[in-house]
Amino acid sequence: MAIIGTFTLKDGKFNGKISTLALNVSVGILPNTNAGGNEPAYRVFLGKFEAGAAWEKTSETTAREYLSVKLDDPTFPAPIYANLIEQENGTYALLWSRPQAR
Repeated sequence: MAIIGTFTLKDGKFNGKISTLALNVSVGILPNTNAGGNEPAYRVFLGKFEAGAAWEKTSETTAREYLSVKLDDPTFPAPIYANLIEQENGTYALLWSRPQAR
């Protein structure tokens, strides 16, 4: 797994930066006011542009809560899936790992 972003949480909003070989952008993960049913709990924004969504999950093995994040953009060959996990120092890391080939 690789850390592709770091975030802080303030007033229910995650703010941070995603840095990869192709991306270096400021990102906001904001609560979805229309959440319900299959709707995501959060929307991911690059400035005013919506670039993804996040769902609240709980790890079956550790019972820790995290966000399952999907990022997408017309310039991406495919969506990026990652997990936003709280670190011991109170910040949040966006962790990405390449899916296993089948």
